[in-house]
Amino acid sequence: MVKHSVCSVRRFLQTVVIGKPQLVAAAMLLVYLTQCLWLVRIESRDAVGPNPIQAQRIRLGLLQWQGGAIAGTPGSAASNALLAESSDEPLQQMRTRDGFDQDRSPLYSLTAAAPFLLWPAAWGGGQSWWHVLAAMPYLFFGVMLGASLWYVTRRLYGDAGGYIGLALYCFSPAMIIGAAGSHNFAEMGAVWGAFGAIWTAIAVAHTLYAPREVVLWNWRRILLLGLSIALAIGNQFSLAIMVIVALVLMLWVAPVRKGAVVAIWGSACFVALLLLLAAYFFHPALLWHGLTHARWWEFDPAALAAAVSYRHLAQAVVAGTPALSFGVPAAVVAYAVWRRARYFGNTVPLLIAMMLLILMLGDPIFPGQGYELAAAVFLFVFVAGVFADLLETRYRALVAAAAAGLIMAAAAWNVLQLIRLQRG
Repeated sequence: MVKHSVCSVRRFLQTVVIGKPQLVAAAMLLVYLTQCLWLVRIESRDAVGPNPIQAQRIRLGLLQWQGGAIAGTPGSAASNALLAESSDEPLQQMRTRDGFDQDRSPLYSLTAAAPFLLWPAAWGGGQSWWHVLAAMPYLFFGVMLGASLWYVTRRLYGDAGGYIGLALYCFSPAMIIGAAGSHNFAEMGAVWGAFGAIWTAIAVAHTLYAPREVVLWNWRRILLLGLSIALAIGNQFSLAIMVIVALVLMLWVAPVRKGAVVAIWGSACFVALLLLLAAYFFHPALLWHGLTHARWWEFDPAALAAAVSYRHLAQAVVAGTPALSFGVPAAVVAYAVWRRARYFGNTVPLLIAMMLLILMLGDPIFPGQGYELAAAVFLFVFVAGVFADLLETRYRALVAAAAAGLIMAAAAWNVLQLIRLQRG
């Protein structure tokens, strides 16, 4: 088991080269992007404008980009009220305290509005392709998250694990809707950041065994970790828990270099703070008040005893990631009864997914989807790892057939649902 874990870590740290696996992954991501664009086209077919949730975040972001009030601060409260009055449908109600958004930083709105800085006439100008611009940031996040998932799973579990993990992602309705759906809460940036924070932290910690000045040598990874933290926290404050988890994992992986771990982690947090300050357009007072008014933690233990919470979770899994309805139970059973499957590369994503699902169950009021989507991505990694391990046993043919059948069923389901929506 130790030898298997060491080999998986070595694969994770190997240098990337362009070859057949990379080309196959790129083709799979192209299929994913095609499904996303198909959904964008379907949703925009009869739309005369953005839905209210979408309009809210874009308009507040445009106001800030154009020199107006900082989104999610008291100065933007009046603009949000005017937007609500001018809409025929109810908007997403921000949870505010003293005028500050308690759930998200201005990065959330700035990202949504960024494409319209390049083509400002598309917003409110009647152009038929405004909806593509509105989806662009999340399509980018979706593709990059898929690429990151493939990179991690392939480095940990080999080509088979990479293909399984990416296929589960590419044919997940939740991941397609998360990137292309106009009625969602635009959490793909937060999920990419949360995923990147965990695995970048693990990769950095493994380099601490090298006999060199590890803090300076890791400056690229520090910047990447800082960017991941900023994306996660900036789009959903409550995902800051992933920053603590990242530190715990770094100390677990490199217990003999605790000083270096804290230095690297602290440097990455400082980078993230600078990026968040930029999102507040370098107003330190607004940043301070925004962070002190944020809801970093909200957990109701009573919600864990409510049947409706688990019913909602089951519905979310079946509707958003139906392949996991079959893949996760099979992987959990194999993990429980087969000692070889219980190593670091499989245990970490399972534990993090469980933590996120518990947080989701205990925070039923928050309207975002960050916990749910992030948990699904870590479960993709877990299922890919266990299935890749099973492919190395004498039951390889049976496992390969089961994995292929699951993926093909997920793909067929997606296509049928998109055709049904297309026909309207």
